[in-house]
Amino acid sequence: MLWDWTAWARLDQLPPKGDQWRQWLILGGRGSGKTRSGAEWVKAIAHGEWGETAKHIAIIAPTHAEARLVMIEGQSGLLSVHGQDERPLYEPSKRTITWPNGSKAQVFSAEDYDGLRGPQFDAAWCDELAKWKHADQAWDMLQFALRLGENPVAVITTTPRPMALLQRLLADAGTITTRATTLANRKNLAKPFMKAILERYQGTRLGRQELGGELMEDNPDALFKRDLIESQRLREHPELQRIVVAVDPPAGHGKASNACGIVCVGLGIDGRAYVLEDASVQGLRPAKWAAQIVALYHARKADRVVAEINQGGAMVEQVLREVDDEISFRAVHASRGKKARAEPVAALYEQGKVSHVGTFAELEDEMCNVIGEGGKSPDRLDALVWAIADLLLKRRVEPRVRVV
Repeated sequence: MLWDWTAWARLDQLPPKGDQWRQWLILGGRGSGKTRSGAEWVKAIAHGEWGETAKHIAIIAPTHAEARLVMIEGQSGLLSVHGQDERPLYEPSKRTITWPNGSKAQVFSAEDYDGLRGPQFDAAWCDELAKWKHADQAWDMLQFALRLGENPVAVITTTPRPMALLQRLLADAGTITTRATTLANRKNLAKPFMKAILERYQGTRLGRQELGGELMEDNPDALFKRDLIESQRLREHPELQRIVVAVDPPAGHGKASNACGIVCVGLGIDGRAYVLEDASVQGLRPAKWAAQIVALYHARKADRVVAEINQGGAMVEQVLREVDDEISFRAVHASRGKKARAEPVAALYEQGKVSHVGTFAELEDEMCNVIGEGGKSPDRLDALVWAIADLLLKRRVEPRVRVV
């Protein structure tokens, strides 16, 4: 049983059933077990364990060094997944791997993609495709070489990064995609590593890509950019001189209703805004979301609740005061569209005047999409805009009265 992969593997590490796929794309976070999945798949097809025996296999890495150190001799590489009596012969000088039954793999570097001209294969394992220097050229050469057997296929194991080739593969009808996170394989990873890496990166854009295996892309038409948010993210904030809780209330309640956007932002003594918390909720009745707002107001020792009253009118203040009659409340009325209101706040981010203290994945997803895209209301973003406007922009639209 020690060498029976099907007894140990997670479902996402086992190949798709059937023969209707041409590419099996395994998107995974760092340490998620994707390399082990690729190595076990090559072992199985070389032995004919999962159908037709593959006699000619291509092994492709970003570089020759990575092919040897990770895909072949690594702790999860090809040699490690074989027992002593079935281990193939690896000849580094020839860049070949030969099994006792005659199956053979040739090792290639994506940097030297012309090396794929000439050979032909019935299977290929491509590792870390998102790191390939000449990804399109190497992939094209491989497609011409995958021409043996009844159903030549490729397995791609990679941590995703925004790239056109990966997008095309995801959209290809011949691609089966499975996903795995670093957390899914945590029992095989060092506990101090997991603790440190999660504390530092969980919820960040880099963490969602490198740990969660998510393909993170900015919408080119969005006002806010993930890289900009990431570059100004902090773990702690300076002393604050003012704190507001901003609210974008929903028109109704229930699962189909919009969320009640609730965002807390503080104004530092340095004059910058610090996003402290996204406490938005969905599906709650007014009394419930009002209680959530008041609880956050007191927990953060906020100076004021700022709430949009376009949809709820006086009802918003009323339900809040039914929970706590002494809160400081300011009603705001939207006279412009959501995008127009968000543009000055986006400019403040570009000027380096706003930092997120911690990570707020759902809020940041709304920020980095086109406002109103797909009919969705950016309720969290609306609340954020009202909060930052109250702290940094209010004086521009509410000039001080000059006493003569």
